[in-house]
Amino acid sequence: MLAYHPTPVQEIHLPLLERAGVQLLVKREDMNHPLVSGNKWWKLKYNLEAFSESGKKNLLTFGGAYSNHLYATAAACRELNIASIGIVRGEMHLPLNHTLSFAEQCGMKLHYIDRTTYRSKYDESFLGKLRETYGEFFMIPEGGTNEAAVRGCAEFARTQLPPSSGQIIFLPAGTGGTTAGLLAGVNDDVEVVAVSVLRGGEFLRDEILTLAKEFLQQPYGNFELLTSYHHGGYGKISEELLAFIAMMEQEHQLPLDPVYTGKMMWAILKEIEAGAIKRGTTVLALHTGGLQGRHGFMKKA
Repeated sequence: MLAYHPTPVQEIHLPLLERAGVQLLVKREDMNHPLVSGNKWWKLKYNLEAFSESGKKNLLTFGGAYSNHLYATAAACRELNIASIGIVRGEMHLPLNHTLSFAEQCGMKLHYIDRTTYRSKYDESFLGKLRETYGEFFMIPEGGTNEAAVRGCAEFARTQLPPSSGQIIFLPAGTGGTTAGLLAGVNDDVEVVAVSVLRGGEFLRDEILTLAKEFLQQPYGNFELLTSYHHGGYGKISEELLAFIAMMEQEHQLPLDPVYTGKMMWAILKEIEAGAIKRGTTVLALHTGGLQGRHGFMKKA
């Protein structure tokens, strides 16, 4: 079992919030584990339990060169003494970036494939070739998103969110597993708002609602997806976003990353500024961790 540290709720004070009459709280789930942080802890919890029950010796998963999921999985496997394999989208570039270098240091075997092959990564013919190379393995999908991940994130919502968790919960979304888990775990009078970090992220709406419904067998009306705050797409950044992230850390002691949480917090304040969140509302932002991504992307600007 991975170590877990209970996390605080931090209130953000800004003149904009006072003028709008909105309270902004941040659930600092980035502090739940030094390496397997944020939503990754919860997405991996039951996947790692299933691996243990499978009797297999190798755990295999997928991700890009800056993947928080690969980073967290490698760290978890090192902590639990599990042999791990990471299928990486794209060619190998030396020296390795911070994410992949760390994964290797944790003992993860990295297997690089071109982007065309990566799009067919779950095809049985490709998986068969991987079994020929590595033997039988337990597979976790890209981003860790599956039923086990939804189960873990629903448990987080039920057990770790404060009782007065806010009328609106915001979180960033990449594959949708965490959002689906929150929907399944909160009361239906709490609105869940996901901020897509992907360009063209409208498809996430159906992905999220399907994952949540498959888990709890009920429809959900307390969900909204915002798709216009991606700053150019996944892994894309802007000078404005970087300046905003620096300000939030310097003035509010809130570290954010430019791939996920920075875009979420930007979206929250823009929505408040536009009057989309009514006066008297409490907003709870879920800090999903992933601060290791700053090592690569903050240098790209």
